[in-house]
Amino acid sequence: MSNDNANALMQQRFRGYMPVVIDVETAGFNAKTDALLEIAAVTLKFNDDGLLVPDQTLHYHIEPFEGANIEQAAIDFNGIDPHSPLRGAVEEGSALKEMFKPIRKAQKDAGCQRSILVGHNATFDHGFVMAAAERANLKRNPFHPFVTFDTAALAAVFLGQTVLIKACQAAGIEFDNKQAHSAVYDTERTAELFCFMVNRYQALGGWPLK
Repeated sequence: MSNDNANALMQQRFRGYMPVVIDVETAGFNAKTDALLEIAAVTLKFNDDGLLVPDQTLHYHIEPFEGANIEQAAIDFNGIDPHSPLRGAVEEGSALKEMFKPIRKAQKDAGCQRSILVGHNATFDHGFVMAAAERANLKRNPFHPFVTFDTAALAAVFLGQTVLIKACQAAGIEFDNKQAHSAVYDTERTAELFCFMVNRYQALGGWPLK
């Protein structure tokens, strides 16, 4: 399949929107007050067989913004030391600005009007991305301001599971629980899961509509 055909398929499949898988690790549950600590994104593409597959992985460790709240229970859970110099963390606005560039390029190449955040319990990730972009006053945010594709909801319909590891296992996707709660690992598994469900629906005759 040519690049032009793959891009046209992306545009047609999701009504002019381009799905981008995102996972964040944070220092709490409140996107307005709690620190964003890590973010990863996986762009998607259609391959020569017309199947949706992961494409590019983007990843950043994030410095807590000035005055950010850090809940001890949250960092105990994800194992991140927010102040460790070994993280190589960058300011959240700089990270998002750099992350948005290749996403906007892929979106433009596909002829799509917006990107849609795909996440497992996507409202959580979307809230933190939007809050960080607002704090940094980023004007060229590619993501739709409120629409998301939630793989937890999709997995409940397709696989009878809502927990990421259980959904991946049901789909035959290898999942190492020891690597969970790393933004990169969770994003890449979520991307595989989303692609599996989209491709499975197509294989069963659900797309294109007859």
